[in-house]
Amino acid sequence: MPTTLRALMSEPRFDLRPVSGASEAVLSRPLPWAHSSDLPDPTPWIGAGGLLLTDGVQFGGQEPEPALPYVGRLVDHGILALGFATGIVHDDIPHDLIAAARQLDLPLIEVSERTPFMGIIRFVSDAVAEDDRLALERSLKAQRSVARAALRPDGLAEILRELERNLDCWVALYDARGSRVPVPTRHGIPGELVAEVDAAVEGVLSRGRTAAVRLSLRAGEATLQTLGQRGRLRGVLAVGVGASALDRAGVDLVDAVIALASIALEQSRTLDDARRRLRSGVLELLAAGRHAAATRTVEHLWGALPSDPLRVGCVALAAEPGAGAADVLRSSLELLAEERPGGFFFAEQDGLLVTVTAADDREALTSLLARQGARAGFSAASTWEGFADAMAEARRALARATDQHPVAEFDDLARAGLLGHLEHTRAHDIARRMLLPLDGPDAPADLRHALVVWLDHNGAWGPAAAALGLHRHTLRHRVDTAARLLGLDLESFAGRAELWGALQLTEAPARAVGPGL
Repeated sequence: MPTTLRALMSEPRFDLRPVSGASEAVLSRPLPWAHSSDLPDPTPWIGAGGLLLTDGVQFGGQEPEPALPYVGRLVDHGILALGFATGIVHDDIPHDLIAAARQLDLPLIEVSERTPFMGIIRFVSDAVAEDDRLALERSLKAQRSVARAALRPDGLAEILRELERNLDCWVALYDARGSRVPVPTRHGIPGELVAEVDAAVEGVLSRGRTAAVRLSLRAGEATLQTLGQRGRLRGVLAVGVGASALDRAGVDLVDAVIALASIALEQSRTLDDARRRLRSGVLELLAAGRHAAATRTVEHLWGALPSDPLRVGCVALAAEPGAGAADVLRSSLELLAEERPGGFFFAEQDGLLVTVTAADDREALTSLLARQGARAGFSAASTWEGFADAMAEARRALARATDQHPVAEFDDLARAGLLGHLEHTRAHDIARRMLLPLDGPDAPADLRHALVVWLDHNGAWGPAAAALGLHRHTLRHRVDTAARLLGLDLESFAGRAELWGALQLTEAPARAVGPGL
């Protein structure tokens, strides 16, 4: 670190004496510069935090500078201390300047005539230069150690450990879905900060673009830096720096780690694309019924496929907010597959992600899809022999998914029955048009109601007529009229079934749809 007022005042070459305000805290603060000026207001030409030296010309003459406004300007500007030379212009420090310094708590130091300002300025500047040189050496040494770590077999983990060792900080790596990657380091995230850091990481990833975020935490500060490119984020690196912020060398080292980690991740994109193509090829084998060949391929690369009974899912790749969301979803599924060998497989086909899990083991997958906000449809429980049919079921279920109900189950479609499916396809519009002649001028009043009651009695004339309060011949005449108007043979089962379906869709859609759909 740069020198301090204490080191300066302890230097035997100088004759310096504190007059006021030289507290322990002030003496220990870094001293980044020393400069001399006799201007009434030197603040436009100097920075904050340094030692201002003056021989007091501005406080002599016919119109001396008022001490209190002068000291006020220095304090407001953040000057660390004021050094006043005696024995040159003034034999002693003016009393009103001492009073103003004490009133506004500005450290005031007497500089004897035997101590040249240039010596003080050179002493401070040499200390700053030496500190910069040592910081540069430390930075280069740390960056060399990180570069060597990148060449080791577990390069990314070694990079993070070197970063933590050099900065004496905690480091945490998050994957593309916001889960912490287990990397053995010296320090973990302090327990009381875990929830706060996790939430901040989730917020950074949700935006889908590269970012560097500084967090002010209860126990110091942390820096979050995304890994990967805009729209293709691979994760987030979190670095906790304790009570003091990183210096320039520390920032440079973090930047170097980010660059090396990002390069390593970007280099893996080619491998990721090859894996995607290979997974799609395996899916083609499975869809073609060549389960044995697909199993042999998968076992060499990822382990076993899920066992029967299984469930197939189809996940839509979101069109918005762009390709980035799809890549995050792919990366998340890849991580899930690595975590669950033999329990999860996925591949891409025709713009959909097809997943395979054990029939009763989808909790991890559905939780992931919920976090990603993805739409999905799942087949009924099936076997590998019925894989192609299960894929078709999953596609049909996906067509039922909505923003309000993003996950749809084919089991629910089956429970709703054929009419429920027809209702979803808006077949009631066709049914309504088909039955329009029943409302025409040639149709008897309440003809629809008579047909519904007749069909509810399975076409039995006597019970249906009694329920309607009509003579059976009257009822038969009305049914014959409906047959003529609709062009249906209501003596046949096919004709009666078509009429019954149309009436169900138009007269009682809620009953046709079924519970829960």
